[in-house]
Amino acid sequence: MQITGTVDSILARKNGTVWSIDADATVYEAVELLAHKNIGALPVMDNNRLLGIFTERDYTRKVILKGKSSKTTAVREIISKPVISVALDTSVEACMHLMTQKRVRHLPVIANGNLIGIISIGDLVNWTISAQHSVLLQMEQYLSGNYPG
Repeated sequence: MQITGTVDSILARKNGTVWSIDADATVYEAVELLAHKNIGALPVMDNNRLLGIFTERDYTRKVILKGKSSKTTAVREIISKPVISVALDTSVEACMHLMTQKRVRHLPVIANGNLIGIISIGDLVNWTISAQHSVLLQMEQYLSGNYPG
């Protein structure tokens, strides 16, 4: 069963707020924001330009394990680069393949050179489950003779 969908359909289900952090902020400030907003990654910006992504994984591997201080280390020093991003018309399936291949859990969404959203592996899984549920309901209606078509 092939279920199609694109990034724009996932973003349409989200609230539209994109939390980000300035490249010169400290890692401590970034971790605080992650905790406060209950998110796992932050786009890192410099003058409205996306430089990279800061994740919980970056914190554990590039700060804690290397003995750095989160209160004195700038986010720009430890971000994940290069940015792996997608466009609005990228398919859900392509996003899943990209995340698996690149071993990332978050993808910034870029349109006209601007960051307009971020999708997570959880967003993709939720969309897929919902789409599969809809297809199964349609099949049940068809088989029972209640399909409006």
